[in-house]
Amino acid sequence: MEWSVKSAEALAAALRAGQVSSTELTEEAIARIEREDKAVNAICVPDFDRARAAARAADRARALGEERPLLGIPVTVKESYNVAGLPTSWGMPQHRDFVPSEDAVQVSRLKAAGAVVLGKTNVPVGLQDIQTFNEIYGTTNNPWDHDRTAGGSSGGSAAALACGFGALSIGSDLAGSLRTPAHFCGIYAHKPTLGLAAPRGMVAPPGPALPVDLDLAVVGPMARTARDLTLLLDVMAGPDPLTLGKAHHVALPPARHERLNDFRVLVVDKHPLLPTGAAVRAGVHRVAAALTDGGARVEWRSRLLPDLADAATLYMQLLISGASARFPVDDEQLRARVAGSSADDRSLDAVRLRAMVFSHHDWLEANSRRELHRHAWRQLFAEFDAVVCPITPTPAFPHDRSPNPMERRIDIDGAEYPYFDQLVWAGVATMPGLPATAIPAGRSPEGLPVGVQLIGPMFEDRTPLRLAELLEQELGGFQAPR
Repeated sequence: MEWSVKSAEALAAALRAGQVSSTELTEEAIARIEREDKAVNAICVPDFDRARAAARAADRARALGEERPLLGIPVTVKESYNVAGLPTSWGMPQHRDFVPSEDAVQVSRLKAAGAVVLGKTNVPVGLQDIQTFNEIYGTTNNPWDHDRTAGGSSGGSAAALACGFGALSIGSDLAGSLRTPAHFCGIYAHKPTLGLAAPRGMVAPPGPALPVDLDLAVVGPMARTARDLTLLLDVMAGPDPLTLGKAHHVALPPARHERLNDFRVLVVDKHPLLPTGAAVRAGVHRVAAALTDGGARVEWRSRLLPDLADAATLYMQLLISGASARFPVDDEQLRARVAGSSADDRSLDAVRLRAMVFSHHDWLEANSRRELHRHAWRQLFAEFDAVVCPITPTPAFPHDRSPNPMERRIDIDGAEYPYFDQLVWAGVATMPGLPATAIPAGRSPEGLPVGVQLIGPMFEDRTPLRLAELLEQELGGFQAPR
């Protein structure tokens, strides 16, 4: 039997029943990586010797009667997480030799849960792209079509899961970095509520691993089934042990409903600032049809939905001003460009340009507007349990390594748009900090995976996760690339 494409839940049951050992699972995963990863390039830092040792330790622990949530299950970790003894570069050549001495909180949690870490997965430079390539480790290809991207920035993790390189992976999401690769590669991912899972040790090198509260960014689980996302989220969720005094509560409420016919769902397939490609729209409609067939209450419009154009503008302001603070650019030239731009230009390109020179006052004003959006979402979720919408406007696009991403274009059904405009859908959940579950929703006419996101109420992560499980039963879920 080939174990490598089975769910973590199935592997855990087989391990408990004595049908297979962790050593066997780990050897099969390593053999698969060595055989197939040359074409995909998902695993950038293998850690096979330590994985074998961890598998043997897991087998010994099980023989002694130990039971842990991920005991003996092979997993991967996004390169951006610190793993003691392995390089953490974030794809930045100047940091290729940076080796932390301590595991990130989430790596510690994986290991404490008994997981076997096979190695690290590839990322774009500084985690700042919708694709995954860098000059240290090269390009990660989409397992469905090697001429296309696996997405970014958790592209290596998504490709690894699609190929059967481990049952689970951990990634991160600031601009769709969990959800977009899941959508492009046909797997599942969950962007948790902002602040739910501690991010310490998922930090750009050579920065110290401090318990900072990130704005917009989260760490989260990736898997091949919806139930596996919940299994891994339960391992990841919880405050940083260094900041227990100011912790968010982590006893997540149960899902609002257990059955599909009890869910109230708003479906959104149009954005005021960017067209949705036909293949993605079809995926949204497949999900809407499955919901309707299952007896859910489905609406296509609501006066309660916050203004998506204003939300996208606000998201770009918060995203780009934050990125510019972390990775500064030439200020004088920028200020000259901003001064020369037309005040009437309301395009997202113009919004991004101005955000690069935001003052603290500008940011505080944007942050206040965000609170208005958060309140509007609270009101919407009094009437609905989840919102279904696209993750990006297209399936995976061909590799585009042109050096200036600001000059790249995204092709949507034959028309070109600014490359970073495709982030508007990721921002729907990210800007207010809401949980969002990415699920497979069939394939495009050319056979590429198409996903959608299920957005839920703040700190009610179990609601979109449960809806993802129910839809998996209706739609069929993950399929291995052919």
